[in-house]
Amino acid sequence: MNNFTFQNPTKLIFGSGTIAKLTKEIPLDKKIMITFGSGSVKQNGVYEQVKEALKGHNAIEFWGIEPNPTVETLRKAVAIGKEQGIDFLLAVGGGSVLDGTKLISSAIPFNGDAWELVLNPLLIKYMIPLASVLTLPATGSEMNRGAVISNHAIHEKRAFYSSHPQFSILDPLVTFSLPEYQVACGIADTFVHVVEQYLTTPGQSLLMDRWSESILQTLVEIAPKIKADPHNYDLMSQFMLCATMALNGFTAMGVTQDWATHMIGHEITALHGLTHGHTLAIILPGTMSIMKNQKWDKILQLGERVFKILNGDEALRVEQTIIETEQFFRSLGLETKLHEVGIGEETILKIKNRFLKEETVLGEAQNIDGNITEQILRQVL
Repeated sequence: MNNFTFQNPTKLIFGSGTIAKLTKEIPLDKKIMITFGSGSVKQNGVYEQVKEALKGHNAIEFWGIEPNPTVETLRKAVAIGKEQGIDFLLAVGGGSVLDGTKLISSAIPFNGDAWELVLNPLLIKYMIPLASVLTLPATGSEMNRGAVISNHAIHEKRAFYSSHPQFSILDPLVTFSLPEYQVACGIADTFVHVVEQYLTTPGQSLLMDRWSESILQTLVEIAPKIKADPHNYDLMSQFMLCATMALNGFTAMGVTQDWATHMIGHEITALHGLTHGHTLAIILPGTMSIMKNQKWDKILQLGERVFKILNGDEALRVEQTIIETEQFFRSLGLETKLHEVGIGEETILKIKNRFLKEETVLGEAQNIDGNITEQILRQVL
């Protein structure tokens, strides 16, 4: 097992009716900016619950943080935050709202432009405290310090790291109004988060392997049940907690990590706007196939422990595991080929050339360059 330092300060407040706990969790002397997305929280009752809980608090609202939050939008929130003297942020929404609020938190006290912090987080000296009310399980942003920010002007999407939320409220009831596609993408996102930390070097940590496998096994078990019964409180509770545990640092302790599928997926999103979780469902089978010799032992382990693939020689079981992974995503209702979502040769070459120009290398062995990326994309074309 590799050396590591682990600390996660986020307080989780989980369960039905917990949004009301905002009343006591945020001090009355704070000037709050509540950040929102497009307005779905006004249709599912979350907005009213938040407003009721914050009666007596000094709060303003910022609306319009889009899926794949853009620095262009976030700059507007930062300007308001500076002008109004905001000293607490509450993100109400899914991962994109949380991600965007993390940049707002870092940029309000910063004298330069917010994009500078995305390019160089070492410039961050202070962050406005933030918390969240999660409405869409997927990214794990409610219990980690990561974010992904887009810059429309230059067609870039970059990872960004700042601060953990002080606390996050997770009420599974809010998921009942989610469209089937969003739930499917959230399950895919959660699954691939785990795989990026699991499908790497064998034998590093028995505990982390089994922790990861428990999340993957749970997702495979509950996904068809959620599709059939999306208003089942227990099932959505399981999913919500899986999404949080998949990317809060627990499964990463002492093990190598990949993240090539995510980085390639970010390029697809930046160029075409395809939902992040959907890009992962397309790219992961390609990554597994092209990198199967490097990931051989862990693919076998994934097949045996998660998909119960026990028969046949190793080569057959590896191929069957890759097929089962793709079929899992298709069972969610997601396309798993680029051509099925209207993406073709031009995009493959654009991503390849960008990676080669910037000398990008990805994966646990840092050996996935632009040329290997092209092979992965062609595998799923």
